[in-house]
Amino acid sequence: MAKKIEVLGSGCARCKQTAKVMQMAVEELGIDAVIKKVEDINEIIDRGVLATPAVAINGKIVFSGKIPSLKEAKSLLSKS
Repeated sequence: MAKKIEVLGSGCARCKQTAKVMQMAVEELGIDAVIKKVEDINEIIDRGVLATPAVAINGKIVFSGKIPSLKEAKSLLSKS
């Protein structure tokens, strides 16, 4: 089953970079995953995100407040 990765943020450059890093991590690890951007501010707030960009894996917020490094992204995906 594919992992569901969501990048939560307003669509700013930092959010776009976060999505790119997560995509690179997925490709390097060779895992089956779908990456979706969530830009609806109300949904972001409803999910309890206080700092963007944020990353959710399978519905759980696992990272927020900065762009993850490739190493951090791969670690997040390996743990989830």
